[in-house]
Amino acid sequence: MYLVAVLGNMLIILTVSSDSHLHTPMYFFLCNLSLADICFISTTVPKMIVGIQTHSRVISYGGCLTQMSFLILFGCMDGMLLTVMAYDRFVAICHPLHYSATMSPCLCCFLVLVSFFISLLDSQLHTLIVLQLTCFKDVNISNFFCDPSQLLHLACSDTFTNHIVMYFVGAISGFLPISGIFFSYYNIVSSILRFPSTGGNYKAFSTCGSHLSVVCLFYGTAIGGYLGSALLPSPRKNEAASVMYTVVTPPC
Repeated sequence: MYLVAVLGNMLIILTVSSDSHLHTPMYFFLCNLSLADICFISTTVPKMIVGIQTHSRVISYGGCLTQMSFLILFGCMDGMLLTVMAYDRFVAICHPLHYSATMSPCLCCFLVLVSFFISLLDSQLHTLIVLQLTCFKDVNISNFFCDPSQLLHLACSDTFTNHIVMYFVGAISGFLPISGIFFSYYNIVSSILRFPSTGGNYKAFSTCGSHLSVVCLFYGTAIGGYLGSALLPSPRKNEAASVMYTVVTPPC
C-alpha cells in the first residue's frame, strides 16, 4: 500500500510536469498535494514496516519528536492544500470568466507558501507543547506513530493547560480549512442550482467528485478517530482510523 501511494503520487507529479497542457492552477495544486502526501505517508509507514520486520517497537525520544513534528507539518499541509483546491474549483465554476486573471501563477505560489508556513507554525507549536513535559509515567504509545495527544496522557505532571492549548491550536488548524472547503462548496452548489443544466452540472460535479472523496476520507477518519478516542477510548479503533488517514492517501 505504501509503494502504491508513493508511486501513484510520483506518477502524478511526473505526468503533470511533462505535459504542458496540464500546467494549470488545478494541476499545480495537485502536484503539491501529491508531494505532501508522499512526505506525509513517509513519516510513519517506513518506521512501522521496519518495526514489523525487526519485531522492534522502540523509537527514541528525539525520533518520536521528529516524527511528530513532520507528521503534523505534512498533515496540516494536506488540509491546507485541499482548502486551496476547493477555492480553485469555486473560482473556476462560480467565476469562470475571471478564472485566468484571479488564479495567476503568483497567487498560486503565494497560496502554497502560505499553506506551508501555517503548517510549519502549527507543527512547531505542537512540538513546543510536548517539549514542556519533563517526565513520563509510561513509555508505551497505543499507536504506530507518535501522537502528541497521547504523549500528553503519558506525562507525570499536570497537563491541563497543555491540553487546552493543544486542542485550541488543533481546533483552529482544523476548523479553518474545513470552513474554507464548506464555504467554497456551498457557493459551488448554490451557483449550479441557480442555473440548472444537465451537461454543465455533470461537468462541474465531475471536477469536484474526486476532491470531495479525498476530503471526506482524510477529515472523516481523522475527526472520527480523535472524537472516538476522546469519547470511547479504544486503541484498536483509534489505530484503524489512524491507518485510514495516514496510509490510505488516494490522489485527487
